[in-house]
Amino acid sequence: MSLLDRLRARIPSRQQISRNRWLAWLGPWLDQPKLWHWSRRGVAMGVAVGVFFGLLVPLAQIPLSVGAAIVLRVNVPAAVASTLVSNPLTFAPIYYGAYRLGIWVTGEKAVHKDLEVIGAEEIENTLSLWQRIAALGKPLVVGLCITAVLMGLLSYALISLVWRWRTMAKRRGRRR
Repeated sequence: MSLLDRLRARIPSRQQISRNRWLAWLGPWLDQPKLWHWSRRGVAMGVAVGVFFGLLVPLAQIPLSVGAAIVLRVNVPAAVASTLVSNPLTFAPIYYGAYRLGIWVTGEKAVHKDLEVIGAEEIENTLSLWQRIAALGKPLVVGLCITAVLMGLLSYALISLVWRWRTMAKRRGRRR
């Protein structure tokens, strides 16, 4: 059984979603076959949408990626699954890297003199998590936007190339 077959087996079908009492209201929008079709363009674009929203938006990533997938008519399961690129393990490195990128692009100075110098206890005592993130301001937003766009484009290109390479390899195998 291939990886794609295993993924398909674990993803809920349109019928399962339409029977779910919490998601039934989405039925008219999710009933389009293109949203569930496993094609090169649909999956690659779905992953790109999911990665974009997964990196850019800290909350409500899945609903936003589903909405964008419906509007763009791309694979919804791929969009939802790829939002998990940001999770509790990757959140801090992503935001720190985006913040440093934003500082480099905007030329602004680091908040709190330098985040590496100040101890975690000092920051925790003075500011809540959301206050700390808001204090990072413009560099963080700029860095997240650049990171989300670049990673979305990169994931689209990578999935398209791998899909095409696998398709060509299968065709060559059939000819022999």
